[in-house]
Amino acid sequence: MTNQYVILDTRAVVSVRGADNRTFLQGMISQDIERVGPETAAYGAFLTPQGKYLHDFCITGHDGAILLDCEAARADDLVARLSRYRLRADVALAVDPGLVVAVVFGGDIPEGLEGKPGSATAFASGSLFVDPRHAGLGCRAILPRPGAGQSLTAAGFEPGSYDAYESLRISLTVPDGSRDLDVEKTVLLEANFDILNGIDWNKGCYLGQELTARTKYRGLVKRRLVTVAVDGAPPSPGTSVESDGKAVGILHSVSGNRAIASLRIDALGATKASMLTAEGSSIRLL
Repeated sequence: MTNQYVILDTRAVVSVRGADNRTFLQGMISQDIERVGPETAAYGAFLTPQGKYLHDFCITGHDGAILLDCEAARADDLVARLSRYRLRADVALAVDPGLVVAVVFGGDIPEGLEGKPGSATAFASGSLFVDPRHAGLGCRAILPRPGAGQSLTAAGFEPGSYDAYESLRISLTVPDGSRDLDVEKTVLLEANFDILNGIDWNKGCYLGQELTARTKYRGLVKRRLVTVAVDGAPPSPGTSVESDGKAVGILHSVSGNRAIASLRIDALGATKASMLTAEGSSIRLL
């Protein structure tokens, strides 16, 4: 089956340049920046000092810069928040309007890449990498904006459907930034960052590390993101999920009869005995 591509207008690229860019990011994010290079991309998050979610992003290196594939609507906020910690570091942060993010999915891993998450290679004056969160999502590309579609077509990829990509993402329980995570509230393990390769447990200190580590080692996870099937009319994102009339979670991304939901751990264990509902529709774990 031929890979399809979609250029994501919902994503932007923040470039982090300067002699201290790696040292700076190493103390800021949940991922080990030293893993990132021409052949390896990664996934990580930037947290509040209290360990709550602010931003997540895919990370790749290109032409001496570290590139953060992040939410377009919140890219300026990411730059502003990171810049508060720059101090005297030789670091320049900026949204790069000349770059776009695309996804390539639906077929075999393109030639030149290994099948493991994060495998990367140079592509069309940019970077192509297996999604570092889950190889089943296919690949992501960061490319110069002019001619991005032509470069992808020339590589043998066909224009695809954003809805098809959304359905795939939701089926694999991969969150899409603040659509599925609550800013300044979500704890990383509640959002499956441990499963999605978003935390390096062996790196040094970073902003918010203490709560992240405590959540793991003390078993303090109270809820999880899960994929659910909806039997009935698809509820709106943000709808409360109830069990026996009591709220036990919330729906986030919805595509057709599937959705990503954040559910309490005790509700996950009780679903066989209790009916989950949202806006009158039945909810089933997948």
